[in-house]
Amino acid sequence: MQAIALVDFGMGNLRSVERALLQAAGEAGAPCAVTRTGDPEVVARADKVVVPGQGAFRDCAAALANGLGDALREQIRKGTPYLGICLGMQALLDASEEAEGARGLGVFPGVVKRLTPGPSGAEAGAPAGEPWVGIKIPHMGWNRITLTREVEGPLRAYAGDHPFVYFVHSYHAVPNDPTLVAATTQHGPHTITAALERDNVTATQFHPEKSQETGLRLLARFLGG
Repeated sequence: MQAIALVDFGMGNLRSVERALLQAAGEAGAPCAVTRTGDPEVVARADKVVVPGQGAFRDCAAALANGLGDALREQIRKGTPYLGICLGMQALLDASEEAEGARGLGVFPGVVKRLTPGPSGAEAGAPAGEPWVGIKIPHMGWNRITLTREVEGPLRAYAGDHPFVYFVHSYHAVPNDPTLVAATTQHGPHTITAALERDNVTATQFHPEKSQETGLRLLARFLGG
């Protein structure tokens, strides 16, 4: 039975992620034991690591500075499968516009950038029916994603598909290397990084645990792969 470390930054509802992982494990025929933990030693022993999170980048950075960040970087370096969700994806980069001076894991060079609301019709000089006029931030709700290149990891669950998944965020990851981006979504004028993938690292801005059957497909492939 594989040991899954579900990393606890002290932010967000880990119980919903845990339930989704266990359900996906059953569907994939991949038994697992999920441990919610902020202990670097538990993370270091895990067969696979899941890093979810909803909340502030600065709080996440503070949690990473207490040994947890070193354990995660070492697991990634060793090739341990890593799945980052929302803040767990943003934490892979160097920094965020949300929190000046706070440092992420720095696994992938880049910055988490703020999404800006769309202009009003008057500001845009366009009729109200234009799709980018008056868009709201946070980007919240269901949206369609598109794979931008061939993928080999858990995101292959969406090969040949353009599924709808669930988002809740005001910032998105912009890596220096654009080939890291594996999927995008459109929100008004914004092309948003929906997923990153390289080697043993897969990360999504959307929430698989909130995306019903579509999200379970991704989790099942991560656990069964």
